Amino acid sequence: ATVSVLYCKKRGGKETSMHRTVFALLAATAAGRIINFEDVGGIAESSDLETCWKNGRLLNTTLNGLQKGDTFLLPNKTFHTMGGIYVNDISDVSIQIDGTLSYSNDKKQWPRTTPGKDGRVLMCMHYTNITNVNFTSSGMGTFQGNGGEWWGVPGIGYLEIGENRPRLFQVSNGRNLLVENLMFLQSPYWTFTVNVDGMEVRNCHISARRTEEDGHGAIDITAFNTDGYDVTGKNVWIHDCSVWNQDDCIAVKDGSENMLFERIEASGLGLTIGSIASSVVRNITFRDCHMHKTVKGIYTKFRALSSPGSISDVLYENIVIDEPQQVPIWIGPAQQSDSSNACAAHPCSLCWPETPGAECNLPAFGSYANITLRNITINNPKESPGVIMANETNPMVNVVFDDVVVNNPGKKPWGDQYYHCVGVSNGVAKGKTWPVPPCFKNETSY
Repeated sequence: ATVSVLYCKKRGGKETSMHRTVFALLAATAAGRIINFEDVGGIAESSDLETCWKNGRLLNTTLNGLQKGDTFLLPNKTFHTMGGIYVNDISDVSIQIDGTLSYSNDKKQWPRTTPGKDGRVLMCMHYTNITNVNFTSSGMGTFQGNGGEWWGVPGIGYLEIGENRPRLFQVSNGRNLLVENLMFLQSPYWTFTVNVDGMEVRNCHISARRTEEDGHGAIDITAFNTDGYDVTGKNVWIHDCSVWNQDDCIAVKDGSENMLFERIEASGLGLTIGSIASSVVRNITFRDCHMHKTVKGIYTKFRALSSPGSISDVLYENIVIDEPQQVPIWIGPAQQSDSSNACAAHPCSLCWPETPGAECNLPAFGSYANITLRNITINNPKESPGVIMANETNPMVNVVFDDVVVNNPGKKPWGDQYYHCVGVSNGVAKGKTWPVPPCFKNETSY
């Protein structure tokens, strides 16, 4: 896909006059008002800094003023804006994005909680306490994050900027939401972050990449922390969507239950549960998904825990993974670093097992139970098929691989064992599963 780069820029010379005398055209309908952002003073197709600030202030005022039955309409034009759009306590409204909302990439001007470059950034757009809200488009609306400036120079940008970057779209305490027909491009940080009870997402697409390379090379992968759909809560259905990013494609977070993800094209760090701490995550299903040249594929993970946490009643079903770049199945500890030291083990090092001395710690308080992989096809992985590991003081129970087939598996790093498999007390391989993890009972049909 072609990613267009839209951004706000400072206009040289003297200040540009942008005064407009426009009356709000509030079309009364039986369901409420239609509030057209341009008609109430929004400025389209202009990217200077003054316009970004004006559009940002107007978005804050207009969205917070929505009443039950209203529809906010961003027409099919490009509106450049500053971030820090915070919307609270709205219900029974529609937000229709027919055009593009393009956020400034000016880090120095970006709004922060306190002045200066070390002040915490505000999010691009953050909704809190919202109920019965539809985010929609009559075609395909776009949120453009212009994340390149926030990712920085490949290889060193993360060391300079860290994780003090704005999330593109965030909802806290949402109920009964519909999100459809929207694109989320080039997020500076996490893309779609929600805490909800009741949400459907359909026909939405996420892209975060530095190049158009067909894969996740050394340049692209440095767009760190560009998570796709980060979901906390319950009663969630995400379907017929796509994501290409450089971190978790989907991440089910702490305390979540009753979620279904299906018919998704994904490429990044995986269809992920985690990383989970001291909470209960249950009844999560991923099915009918395709992953092309992803980094990881199926990925469940615990952080370091100080008290018990669990992941249970999980199903991955009817998933095809083509040419994954790393281990395509990982059920175990989070492989990550939470510091500037890329090889730090939090709890499992990104440098493990290739780098001598790198650690992969297994959280004793993390419990896995009733994990099923069914009808999984993995074609031509560059590395060994998988990692399945838990602390032997708290082993996994009821892990089932049913028709999990790896065609032409790589030999690195586990050789003819194919899987690194420890801390599993009750693992079973069924159907046409091959290769069989060495710590599983072999009940295959061959």
